[in-house]
Amino acid sequence: MTQLSMSGVSVEFGATVLLSDVTFTVARGDRWGIVGRNGSGKTTLFRLITRELEPTRGSVSRVPNLRISVMEQHRDFGGAATVWEAAAGPFAELFALEHSLAEQAEALGRAGDATTEAMLDRYSRDLERFEREGGYTLTPRIDAVLHGLGFDPEQARTQPLISLSGGERGRIGLVRQLVAPADLVLLDEPTNHLDLETTEWLEGHLASLDATVLVISHDRDFLERVADHILHVEVKTAVPYDGSYSAFVAQRNERRLSQQRAYDKQRKVLESEEDFIRRNIAGGNSAQAKGRRRRLSRVARLSPPPGEAGAMSVRFEAGERGGDQVLVAEQVKIAIGERLLLDRFSARVQRGEVIGLIGPNGAGKSTLLRALVGERPPEGGAIRIPDSVKVSHYRQDLAQVPSSESLYDIIADRRPAWGRGPVQGHLGRFGFSGDSVLRSAGSLSGGERARMALALMMLEGANLLVFDEPTNHLDVESIEALEDAIEDYDGTVLLVSHDRALLRALVTRVWVLHDRRMTDFPGTFAEWETVSAERLHAARVAANEEEALRRVRERKHVRATADPRREQQHSARAVRRELEAAEAEVASCEERVGAITRQLEDPGLYQREGGADQAVRLGRELEAARALLDQALAAWEQASAAADAVR
Repeated sequence: MTQLSMSGVSVEFGATVLLSDVTFTVARGDRWGIVGRNGSGKTTLFRLITRELEPTRGSVSRVPNLRISVMEQHRDFGGAATVWEAAAGPFAELFALEHSLAEQAEALGRAGDATTEAMLDRYSRDLERFEREGGYTLTPRIDAVLHGLGFDPEQARTQPLISLSGGERGRIGLVRQLVAPADLVLLDEPTNHLDLETTEWLEGHLASLDATVLVISHDRDFLERVADHILHVEVKTAVPYDGSYSAFVAQRNERRLSQQRAYDKQRKVLESEEDFIRRNIAGGNSAQAKGRRRRLSRVARLSPPPGEAGAMSVRFEAGERGGDQVLVAEQVKIAIGERLLLDRFSARVQRGEVIGLIGPNGAGKSTLLRALVGERPPEGGAIRIPDSVKVSHYRQDLAQVPSSESLYDIIADRRPAWGRGPVQGHLGRFGFSGDSVLRSAGSLSGGERARMALALMMLEGANLLVFDEPTNHLDVESIEALEDAIEDYDGTVLLVSHDRALLRALVTRVWVLHDRRMTDFPGTFAEWETVSAERLHAARVAANEEEALRRVRERKHVRATADPRREQQHSARAVRRELEAAEAEVASCEERVGAITRQLEDPGLYQREGGADQAVRLGRELEAARALLDQALAAWEQASAAADAVR
């Protein structure tokens, strides 16, 4: 069933055309990945879907009453005081209903004999709605998403919201979005503030989500695992593709190759026709030449495929080779205040290595990088970098880009010998041209500021590049350009990233920071993934084997203490006993559900002192009793099938 469609949609702001002739259809349950360069109009598509923006031309159709979940931009969280309250924000109405039920129960208790049928009907309706909308399972759902995105649900109940960092507030915004009831979930760069573990959790959660998902992302591996359709936004329009991200890349390349062939073929024909016209327009074949010119003027010219025109062009070159030993860390201790982040870390970094530093958010990766490059002293141990090593540090907060200067002045100050042409040419490699070079760096978007940081790194001629989450604000094309630049770089690289595709392509050694310890893995990131998966599998197998052995020991104990005659009984009798026991359990559970239901329907419950609290407790008991009944019915079905098999 179609949930959403765009037909011939265009968006214009005055003479500026942002999108033109966008057409695609989204069916219920689809997972769409939306890719394209920064500023191409991806977020504008979301604004069209939510009706925050109306198209200049074309139409956006949605099924009636479509519930849409979208990230809140301002993240004020409605005045919530604690982290848990902020996470639970989308259910404010349901929590208000729970509070109303408690007040109604108290009112019923006070009314006594004056209780009216209307009061009882209202309470019954509200209680049924609360149960139908999952009121009794609401708290576990919120806790599960909090835990999956790296928060401690118990701590979140008392942790002040104001204590969260910007990245943590972003994750809480994602929690709110994922727990909100929705038919269509719109995610805009959801992995930006996630580490590898939480990104993998999000992939699994989206796969199990009973909703349609549209996600803007630059994380190629995430898109590969999540998306079954790709919408590529480029050259002021959007092209839909079926299949995963890798299928999209193959289809896009084939499409561009076909476009290039058609363009080249037409260009050759046009050049031949124009040559004939030039040679014959004034000669004996003038009439024929004029006829061809008329026909040529009516031919629609094909455009060349977009290709890589306009993509960021970056190249890192080491000013000098430097020594073979780039960095030495001996018994390094890193802490922030009383909190210990890393204890007794020792390592030697050799020239040419590409080291991937991974670990959970908040483990201390950025703080360690700052210590390694000399921006802060370690709390213990020693870090040595030879004089022949020149370091260039890409900071996650992009603080290396001065906000008060224009882009032109930033480059000109670092290359005073360059004239206007070389300065503008350098900025042009990173997508800044014309009057945009006069903009203040403080006015740049996240993606523009990231490209400016890379433009500065390119000038430094460093032989040790240190990157802290360089892909956070870059589009896919820019990430691919950065990947190529690092791969061609003749120096040493220390890279913190959650982009698994980037790590797989580049890393030759892995540092894993976890629980104040560093694991130094002497292999590629792909090899580390294999080893980690094997370790996890081995741990699960060991746990399963231990559980199996425990059950075997229990069965042996039962058989050793049981009457020997039992082992001689026919299996059919045992099966029948299991069926009878299952039937008895179902009857018991049904009786329990009926008893609780009758108590909740009894008006006298609400007239007694404490009746309100008892009603809430009974509601929870009813939910649990129904769950047990479901389990008993499943067991009865299995026992019934087994009994049929031995008859």
